Amino acid sequence: MLSSRVRLGVAAGSGVLLTALAVGFVVSARSDQAASAVADVATGELGTGPTMMVLTNGKLSMVSAADPGGVRDVTGQACDRAYQVGNTIGCLRPAGPLKAGRLVVFDASQGELRQTRSMAVTGFPNRMRISPSGRMLAYTLFVSGHTYRANGFSTGTRIVDTVTGAVADLEDFAITRDGKAYRNADVNFWGVTFVDDNAFYATLSTGNHRYLVAGDLAARTVRTLAENVECPSLSPDRTRIAFKQAIDNNPDKGWRLTVLDLKTMKRTELAETRSVDDQAEWLDNQTVAYSLQESDGTNNIWIVPANGTGGPTRLIAGANSPSLRP
Repeated sequence: MLSSRVRLGVAAGSGVLLTALAVGFVVSARSDQAASAVADVATGELGTGPTMMVLTNGKLSMVSAADPGGVRDVTGQACDRAYQVGNTIGCLRPAGPLKAGRLVVFDASQGELRQTRSMAVTGFPNRMRISPSGRMLAYTLFVSGHTYRANGFSTGTRIVDTVTGAVADLEDFAITRDGKAYRNADVNFWGVTFVDDNAFYATLSTGNHRYLVAGDLAARTVRTLAENVECPSLSPDRTRIAFKQAIDNNPDKGWRLTVLDLKTMKRTELAETRSVDDQAEWLDNQTVAYSLQESDGTNNIWIVPANGTGGPTRLIAGANSPSLRP
C-alpha cells in the first residue's frame, strides 16, 4: 500500500447493493464527502490485486476495485489527466492553470512509481489512453480553446512509444474520408483508443463534421468509419465503441453517452441522460465508467450498463480519470 493514505469520509447508506461489474466488485449505496486532505508523498507502494487508478483533487490515487468507495491511497503526483494499463501509468503533469507542463510515464512493476520517461508538452490537457501492452501512449491537448463547444478550438494529438521515445503526430497522417483522399487545414484529432500497438480508433474533426476513424500507426493513415462519434473507447472484447454523441449533431446541445456496434454499426444510447463530456472507460464488457463535474466543480465517477438498460450509479465521489488495473 502507499506510504501515506487518506480515508475519504464515507458513511454506509441503506445497505442496498448493486452487483454491477463482472470483474467482481460490488458498489454500496453511500453518502459521500470529498477528501479533506491529501498526503504529499512522491512515491509509495501500490499494493496488489485489482485496483482502480483515479485522480483525487488532481493527485494520482489508488482504490481497491472491491471497495471503490473505501480507503483511497493518494500519492503526491499531480496530474491533470492520467491513465493506467498494467504497470504503465501516464500523467499529464500541470505547469500552471489550464496548461500541462510535461508528459510523465511511470512504471509500477516494483510496487512503486518509477519515472521512465518525461517530455515537455504545451496546451490544456484533455485525453489520454495506453495500448493493451502498455507500450504506446496517446494524449490530446487543447492548443487553443479548452472546450469542444468553442468556435475555433484546436487540438494536438500524439502517439508516443514509451520504450523508444518516438512520437507520431496524427495531423501528419494521410486521411481517407468516405473512400477518397482528403486534406484540409481545419483538421483536428482527439480521443485515441487502442486496439493494439499499431491499430487504433480516434475522432477526426473537419468542416463541422466529427468522424470515427480507424488508424494504422505504421502506415501513418486513418480512414473514416462513421459520423458524429467523439472520444471513442474500445470495449475489452473489441466489438463495440463507447463514445459521446452530439445531441442533434450539435455539440452546443451537449452529448449523449452511446455505444456503437462495430459489426452492425448500430447505436445504443445509454441510460445516462446528462451531458457527458468525457472519454468513457470500460470496466468490463457490460459496464461503462465516466466522469461528471457537478455545479460546484466537484468531479464524480459514475457507471452505467453498456446495453442501454438500467440507470447511472455513482461509483466514486470526488474523483475523475478512472482506469482499472485487474
